[in-house]
Amino acid sequence: MKETVCMKIILASESPRRSKILSDMGYDFEIAIADVVEDIIGDESPSDHVIRLSSKKAERVAGDYPDDVVIGADTAVVLDGEILGKPGSEKEAFKMLSRLSGKTHTVFSGLTVMVGSEKLKRSDYDRTEVIFNDLSESRIREYVSSGEPLDKAGSYGIQGMGSFLVKSYCGEIDTVIGFPSKLFEKMYMEVRSCLNR
Repeated sequence: MKETVCMKIILASESPRRSKILSDMGYDFEIAIADVVEDIIGDESPSDHVIRLSSKKAERVAGDYPDDVVIGADTAVVLDGEILGKPGSEKEAFKMLSRLSGKTHTVFSGLTVMVGSEKLKRSDYDRTEVIFNDLSESRIREYVSSGEPLDKAGSYGIQGMGSFLVKSYCGEIDTVIGFPSKLFEKMYMEVRSCLNR
């Protein structure tokens, strides 16, 4: 097995929010963008959805970095059993946020950690319940016009301007942001352990 000290960590995501969490955890890493279609399959559960996409992203990038540790991540906002992806327009973002107003939804974040050359791969997910405040139409329109919702699952970011949307949450805030740090630590240690056997 290759010594993990010689291996780089590659984050298969262009999300600055995921990069910040991983950096704040003390890891040195490089970024490689995974060109993957984030499709929604009808009968797929939210957990299977985020695991499948995190796996696809990791596998795509691992092809270019077969001897390094590659991390794939994906996040989904789920309301009444429906996966809400990234909005395609301001109109769609407004519609999503109006649906979430005053309700409880669940955020699923999936992670995949893999080393392609070692055929070593771990995938898992975490979930957090989020309760939204009751939102006026004018507050939603103001938030949508800021542009922040347009690249985020469910049309909001809990750590940014959108923090006013959230009344409370039950679980890890990093999961809502898109990179469950405690889960990553567990998975990364498992991979390191396998590599050093």
